[in-house]
Amino acid sequence: LSLGEGGGGSRLRRQLESGGFAAGEYVKQLSQQSDGDRDLQEHRQRIQALSEETAQSLKRNVYQNYRQFIETAREISYLESEMYQLSHILTEQKGIMEAVTQALLLQADRDDPSLGARRAAAADPFLPLSTKDAAANEEGRQRTLTTLLEKVEGCRDLLPESPGKYLVYNGDLVEYDADHMAQIQRVHAFLMNDCLLVATALPNRRGAYRYDALYPLDGLAVINVKDNPPMKDMFKLLMFPESRIFQAENAKIKKEWLEVLEETKRNRALSEKRRLEQEALPRPAPAPPESTNPFDEDEDEEEEDEPSAEDEVVDLSLEWIQELPEDLDVCIAQRDFEGAVDLLDKLNEYLADKPVSQPVKELRAKVDERVRQLTDVLVFELSPDRSLRGGPRATRRAVSQLIRLGQSTKACELFLKNRAAAVQTAIRQLRIEGATLLYIHKLCHVFFTSLLETAREFETDFAGNNGCYSAFVVWARSSMRMFVDAFSKQVFDSKESLSTAAECVKVAKEHCKQLSEIGLDLTFIIHALLVKDIKGALQSYKDIIIEATKHRNSEEMWRKMNLMTPEALGKLREEMRSCGVGSFDQYTGDDCWVNLSYTVVAFTKQTMAFLEEALKLYFPELHMVLLESLVEIILVAVQHVDYSLRCEQDPEKKAFIRQNASFLYETVLPVVEKRFEEGVGKPAKQLQDLRNASRLMRVNPESTTSVV
Repeated sequence: LSLGEGGGGSRLRRQLESGGFAAGEYVKQLSQQSDGDRDLQEHRQRIQALSEETAQSLKRNVYQNYRQFIETAREISYLESEMYQLSHILTEQKGIMEAVTQALLLQADRDDPSLGARRAAAADPFLPLSTKDAAANEEGRQRTLTTLLEKVEGCRDLLPESPGKYLVYNGDLVEYDADHMAQIQRVHAFLMNDCLLVATALPNRRGAYRYDALYPLDGLAVINVKDNPPMKDMFKLLMFPESRIFQAENAKIKKEWLEVLEETKRNRALSEKRRLEQEALPRPAPAPPESTNPFDEDEDEEEEDEPSAEDEVVDLSLEWIQELPEDLDVCIAQRDFEGAVDLLDKLNEYLADKPVSQPVKELRAKVDERVRQLTDVLVFELSPDRSLRGGPRATRRAVSQLIRLGQSTKACELFLKNRAAAVQTAIRQLRIEGATLLYIHKLCHVFFTSLLETAREFETDFAGNNGCYSAFVVWARSSMRMFVDAFSKQVFDSKESLSTAAECVKVAKEHCKQLSEIGLDLTFIIHALLVKDIKGALQSYKDIIIEATKHRNSEEMWRKMNLMTPEALGKLREEMRSCGVGSFDQYTGDDCWVNLSYTVVAFTKQTMAFLEEALKLYFPELHMVLLESLVEIILVAVQHVDYSLRCEQDPEKKAFIRQNASFLYETVLPVVEKRFEEGVGKPAKQLQDLRNASRLMRVNPESTTSVV
């Protein structure tokens, strides 16, 4: 608003913003106070200006709030990242402190074994109170385990007693479905020092359970599930390839389960590490019996100079090796395929020059099981049942990891199957609408673009595997067969015209030539697959021309053509010129007359159109079919002219027939022969023989023999 209107504008704004503002009363009062239309217009302009000013102010406030919101969101993101890093650092510090504490306790246990037994009895909060006093000895722990497992049906044979097995923790849990988060059943879990037993409650027997599953701790991963009311106090157990979700009674029990599971797994890993260290220690060999042979001393000296490979110790006590099976399980569960393969490469590199001892064999057995699991997951990633969106690049991750695992043949097979399903799905999703040529353009674009992208991705993924390229060529041939089936069904089975079929085949050939960019030429394959349909189309169109020519011949009156208008005559001249007949003017007469029969002119146009369309479809396998079709079509017209010359008695009509025969033999046939040679690249002997045979007829027109 202007400065002069500032006071009025502020009063008006305050009036409109007041809580008791009534629009009807305001307009009524304004109408009474105004002197006329001009005052109302000015007041309306002031309200309009105030509205625009308010709108601009709102826009500025919204924009300012939006910027502050973006900045706040960015700060929250930074804060979340810092909190995550801080949590990660605290977790690492906690792990380090626990490891140091455990190492100190183990050292103290070695110095004083009785101290370790007393500490275990006093510090284990998860054992029942009745057994804490007996925890110092092994019999107490085993007795507790036996007592509890007697309540579980079906686990006695699956869980053999061993001197080192004891119960760590147990409790009731509720299992939920991992996909729909629906309650499944109530279970009771028994955590031993080396495994986890899950049992279901028997409905009619209180405190009795039935065996459900047993999971070794080596292949078990524990994941905390965030609370999402009403789903809370849950945690997930990953045992590839399955996962189960359990709910604790409250947050405290959930925390105890998570802590005791992690602690038991850590103790299990440390005990396994100590066992491997003890097995890796060299054992003194028994002293051989003394020999009285004086030559044995020399042999012994030589053997001492050459130590055997079995005496070399492989150090498997490294922390990353001890945790390797568990780390592989976590990588597979989290779909970190690259991390899993990196761990395997690291292990293979470490053991490459090491002897194969018994501990190494055991480690290899554990790792090989994870490799099979990882391979199964990668195979599932490449299966056609998965989503086919994303193009060929979406498969690169799984393919590259399979190749790194030494499964290049399987990766190639699965990659090509995945792409075949994707191409087939893309073709099926094309809607058949509009003209046939439009659909063929879409079909060729979809198919050959997919084929080109697949070929480029194949070159990228399998650059160092030359043996897989033959499989790609076989796949490309089968895909081309699928394309030709869809192509032929739309073009040839629907009885399209020869010109439409020729244009569609031309489009397919042009798209096929794009594959030469990557050194792949499939033109000969598309020719071989289309030759049968094209032969059928040529023969069908040949029969149509022959029938039409015979029909015109039956009604032939041997009269000159009268085109009535100069425009029609000019159009006919242009059509003949496009057919290659350049000397047509010598057959035109005065006004709009043409000194040729309608039958001969129509035959010329139809034959030349057939030849032009057939040459678009031409490839060497169709040479004889095209040539024989041309000869049959020409013979129908030639035989009709010969028969008319022999049978006509009127001299004037006979001269006209001879003029039409001269046009056929001296103009049309040479043009057909020349155009065929230009399109094919070599002369046609059959057409030359046909023209030479017609020369005999012109020499002896009264002959009763016909040219066949």
